[in-house]
Amino acid sequence: MDFKSSERATGQQLAGPRSEDVLPETAAAAVKVVIVGGFGVGKTTLVGSVSEIRPLTTEETMTQAGVGVDDTAGIAGKSTTTVAMDFGRISINEKLVLYLFGTPGQERFWFLWRGLFEGALGAVVLVDTRRLEVSFDVLGRLEERGVPFVVAVNTFPDAPGYPVEELRAALDLPASVPIVECDARSRPSSRDVLMTLMRYLHSLAAPTEAP
Repeated sequence: MDFKSSERATGQQLAGPRSEDVLPETAAAAVKVVIVGGFGVGKTTLVGSVSEIRPLTTEETMTQAGVGVDDTAGIAGKSTTTVAMDFGRISINEKLVLYLFGTPGQERFWFLWRGLFEGALGAVVLVDTRRLEVSFDVLGRLEERGVPFVVAVNTFPDAPGYPVEELRAALDLPASVPIVECDARSRPSSRDVLMTLMRYLHSLAAPTEAP
């Protein structure tokens, strides 16, 4: 998919697009990145905080239909949920642009993941240390698909902190997968997570030196 041309075409079709929504002509590469994680870990917040354009969200008010289906343990105050995807964009530099796609967290919406992952170069897995178990199936699906990812620990105010190696063991992650802390509400912090992913993807693409 040619994200650059499709976004410019969309901008031409819509009446009066904002100037900041137009993709810079200097952009030479557009990369698709997926933001994944369990229900209520902060995916919509991260996309919204870091996006340089007005983010597209598909949040809806939670209703009785989710009672007994969606696990709201630990997030009782949550009143909305993503039902399709979140979308944002950030320019890493003049030539590299990231398109961000946030996935829905509830398992009943995971059938949408296949389309969201198509063409993705990598993923950020957001986790909440109060509810690490909601990340297990997410990580398993990424590993099954062979999608490279980094793990970002969203530092909720009341969330317990753990050493990186304890988290790595709890999530059963190989030593090569980066684990970083972040505040999904903070643009600089969220941008640092994306930069960590870009560096990790670059390291995977780098040729292995002969012994």
